Amino acid sequence: MKPYCTPGGMARLRRTLVRAAGALALSVVAPLASAAYFVWETVELPASTGAACGNGTPYRFFVNRTPFTKDTALMYEGGGACWDQGACLGQGHLAASNPNGVSANYLGELNTAAFGLITPFTARIDPFQGVRTQGWNMVYLPYCTGDVHTGNKLAVYSDQDPANPRVQYHRGYANIRAAAQWLRANMGQPGQLLLTGFSAGGVGSTATYALVRDMLAPTGRASLLADSGPLFPAPRSGTAAQYPSLPLHNKIRSVWGLDDADGLVTANAGIAGIDVNNLGSINTALPARYPSDRFGFVLFGADGNFSNFSYEKFYPEISGAATDAIKKQLINQRWQQDISQWLPVAGTQPNVAWHVPYYRNFNDSHCLTIIDFSGTGIEEKKIASLEPFIDNTLDRGTPMRNVEADHVSDLSRGVSIAMSILGYVLALFG
Repeated sequence: MKPYCTPGGMARLRRTLVRAAGALALSVVAPLASAAYFVWETVELPASTGAACGNGTPYRFFVNRTPFTKDTALMYEGGGACWDQGACLGQGHLAASNPNGVSANYLGELNTAAFGLITPFTARIDPFQGVRTQGWNMVYLPYCTGDVHTGNKLAVYSDQDPANPRVQYHRGYANIRAAAQWLRANMGQPGQLLLTGFSAGGVGSTATYALVRDMLAPTGRASLLADSGPLFPAPRSGTAAQYPSLPLHNKIRSVWGLDDADGLVTANAGIAGIDVNNLGSINTALPARYPSDRFGFVLFGADGNFSNFSYEKFYPEISGAATDAIKKQLINQRWQQDISQWLPVAGTQPNVAWHVPYYRNFNDSHCLTIIDFSGTGIEEKKIASLEPFIDNTLDRGTPMRNVEADHVSDLSRGVSIAMSILGYVLALFG
């Protein structure tokens, strides 16, 4: 060993430290110069991967990298669904989003993902809400297939205009599979991994969790935060009276090819605990397969959006209700029934958590993780917002399992100024 405790040795020490500092600086600066960090990078998947948007145009997703961590959050976008021509063309309430595909500048457009500000999980510097994953690598998975990120089927819909049929590429599952392959090949294994999504993205992040987790093989913790896209228990041997979501599940299995040879149900069939005749069995099969992972489910008890999508088209007494008030009442009755049968089953696994406040005066009480977390608390439990639930999920605290019993106080509780302004704009121009 060279002696450093002499005048000459001190000089050598200084030179050694300078060289080491230079090497360290180079190790940081060189990657920054050769890769795009802290900006949204557009990834266009080739047709050979099977990926496509609903109109057959290329599927694009977006990556925002940081050189300081391998931790990665994947956000699945939400937005309607379809199994008829009009809805697949984006027409009507709850129709499929992005029927004309995803542009290369999708994250730079205000009327789509709003520069990533649509959710706190995809904004580096969010003026409305902070979450720790804003310091992670971020992946934004747009939704453009009308199949809640789960389909793998080419369909033709001509019920509205037979002369001009809609050829619909229900390729949501193929898109997620190809995106995960790209992420593993180009970004390697993540450290911590979070899969999250809202509405249709809540369904997609749950349904494709095993696919993505196994392909990315994180070296640290893996977690799911599924927002307002529940896969309720609905065994095919049951009835609609027993399981209100059963007619919906039967419909999407057929039209989106879930049971086809390369479909999602078929792909998940090898997971222990999966009942191929019950889409809701994934709620217990995933936590059992990955006992060290955390699975968090959040939704509003008064959700009037996903619940509408789940029941209105399948129950004549709902679609033909005399008033909107009666329709909402009938829809919520089934929603409450589904929730009451879902949580006890999911709760049989010790690594499952849930947060179910009742109402928020925004977006028909649909989605807790869009814009900010104002109005997402369960005050009777002294929980001010969704934020501690997210921290608990990532930190592996004792799983939080809370459902708000008070169905009155939230009706007069306000939301943030930003959300109030946005709600006014949507009401004015929607």
